[in-house]
Amino acid sequence: MPLRVEPDATFRDALANHNGKAGRPLTGMWVCSGSPLIAELCAGSGLDWLLIDAEHSPNGLESVLAQLQAVRGYPVQAMVRPPVNDTVLIKQYLDLGVQNLLVPMVNSAAEAEAAVAATRYPPHGVRGVGSALARASRWNRIPDYLARASETVSVTVQIESEAAVAAVENILAVDGVDAIFLGPSDLAASMGLLGQQEHPEVRAAVEHCITAAKTAGKPAGVNAFNPATARNYIAAGASFVLVGADVAILARGSEALAAEFIPPEPVVKPPQTPASY
Repeated sequence: MPLRVEPDATFRDALANHNGKAGRPLTGMWVCSGSPLIAELCAGSGLDWLLIDAEHSPNGLESVLAQLQAVRGYPVQAMVRPPVNDTVLIKQYLDLGVQNLLVPMVNSAAEAEAAVAATRYPPHGVRGVGSALARASRWNRIPDYLARASETVSVTVQIESEAAVAAVENILAVDGVDAIFLGPSDLAASMGLLGQQEHPEVRAAVEHCITAAKTAGKPAGVNAFNPATARNYIAAGASFVLVGADVAILARGSEALAAEFIPPEPVVKPPQTPASY
């Protein structure tokens, strides 16, 4: 007789629990290496959530699956960002067992609606039906999976352009959008402030979206590697934050080791040539 299983709680559930009972935001980090070993190492850190990224990282379907399996035994929420808001790709991610999606570059209510529809079976959406073949349903070992599938998935959409900021109230109003997540780097670029995510205009736009989310009764998260900036956004009402990345920690840590133990190369001045008169 096959083992009957229940799906894990979603990021939506975790947000409701922590913001409602524990009264604190969820703190997480990016997992960008593509390594299940690094994902598992980070899963045991004590952080609340991990973002497995496939937009700017070397992750395909197989490596995303391996990382989901690696972190499964730890008390951490795993969110996955696909490279694009695409119905077919989202279907594949969901069938792998991704329960928490961060959909990038959502600039309008229509794009948010498309993201939600990709996670819902007809008649409420357009997700293709393949539960008997999919890890999502544990190969039909989750009772009534088809009827309950939307309960097992949370949808967070990423606000990272001037157009998205202008449409944020409409995006938040889309049924099935559980939360928004602010990306200050791309937002700064769209505002003509490339590389200036700490610019006052960028920060004002982020805080405007956080306020809009609070008004709509939905959580807002933000990417903020600068600790002071992260705390400011939390004070403004952010419900979840990303405060680091595996690859960044390894890069800065290895650079620090090199700086500590390898003396700098002496500066060799070129020989001076006599001035000619």
